[in-house]
Amino acid sequence: MHDHEHDHDVEGFATVLAGELAGHWTVEYREHGNRTQQLNRAEWVWDMNLVADAVARHPLQHDAVLTCNDGTRLYVTGRPRHEDDFLVAAIAPPLPPHAFQGVREPDGIAVAADPFAAADAVTTGLLPRYQAALAQVQDNAARLDSRPPLVLTWMGADLHAHVPSVPLREILTEHGFTPSDSVHTLVLRGDDTALQAQAVRTVGARLATLGLHLALRHPSARPGLDTTTVAPAQQSRSSTRVR
Repeated sequence: MHDHEHDHDVEGFATVLAGELAGHWTVEYREHGNRTQQLNRAEWVWDMNLVADAVARHPLQHDAVLTCNDGTRLYVTGRPRHEDDFLVAAIAPPLPPHAFQGVREPDGIAVAADPFAAADAVTTGLLPRYQAALAQVQDNAARLDSRPPLVLTWMGADLHAHVPSVPLREILTEHGFTPSDSVHTLVLRGDDTALQAQAVRTVGARLATLGLHLALRHPSARPGLDTTTVAPAQQSRSSTRVR
């Protein structure tokens, strides 16, 4: 049986669709030589339904990314096993993973091979859902990034953390912090400075997924030393979000 999955004129459809949408859009069309290229291209597709399933289960071979001058991006590809249909989905903004927690994906849509009707469906259906979800994740990012840091204080070679929160205490104890004599205080011993430094980096990366960060400081009795923020390790996020 002939395979219709590769017959879609994705580039032509995406180009006409871009011209019918409000704003100024550019089109980046790409053919994929292998499945890895396909998945990398669709990594940030903001969908957990039809489009995610197509990306995960079918060799799509080619797709297009439409980018508007306001920053909105759309992913366009042919619909597997439906030679007259295309798939259109929003692409998530490059924000930390914690910003997306509790936000429903603005799932993509299937449209007929009529780019004019497709533009109407995108404008009235997909883009309003995308804008609503975008506002939520941007608000999450701004709100969570304003949280105060978890402070680690040097006491000699050891690091002390006052952590009343049970979930945070569990994270720290998983990475080498131990209870001290003081209530709600955990200690990361400095007997092995390499392991101590690795634990701090790992905890920083873990907390970054929750919208938190670490800060190192010396006791106030030692003047002239400023608080130092620990930059978390770079986080990666998959969205097709193919999960």
